[in-house]
Amino acid sequence: MMVDERDPWTPLMDAALKGDRRAYECLLRDVTPVIHRFVRRQWSSAQASDVDDIVQETLRSLHAVRHTFQAGRPFLPWLLAIARHRLLDHRRVLVRQQSRERPIKPADEILWTVPTNTVHEGSVSAAALRHAIARLPPRQRLAIDLMGLKELSLKEASAQSGMSVAALKVASHRAIRSLRKAFGTEDR
Repeated sequence: MMVDERDPWTPLMDAALKGDRRAYECLLRDVTPVIHRFVRRQWSSAQASDVDDIVQETLRSLHAVRHTFQAGRPFLPWLLAIARHRLLDHRRVLVRQQSRERPIKPADEILWTVPTNTVHEGSVSAAALRHAIARLPPRQRLAIDLMGLKELSLKEASAQSGMSVAALKVASHRAIRSLRKAFGTEDR
């Protein structure tokens, strides 16, 4: 077998196919910049991240189909055919994405003028809320206290109160409905 000076990777691939791990590692390390240059030449306007993705996909494909390489055949044309296919696949995916997506314009952004979690007109004062909670039936008051104010989970509130999880759910639902009714916010 004659070694082509422009393609020193054929003997490495032949050795790798025979199980030489070092030859395979050397091959992958050596061809990575070759693939990178090839992709850059084929698609000069590509983003660096796209080039890196194509190089990785090419290496992944090389690994997946390495068993199809015919020993003694030139390696470089075989590798570049894989790289060309990965490049075309990548560009095809980008075209599909761009056809479905549109860029966001500044006019598309929503800017809120009112900060969140602030007191608004018609809001309930803390004192009025405490008074309304105090007027709830004992089980509802306990459910609101444990799950709403102390922020316990249903399981934790059940263990602490002695009530079942289902009973706590019913009590908290009824308490919230009563509080909404008391403050006239039922339909919100």
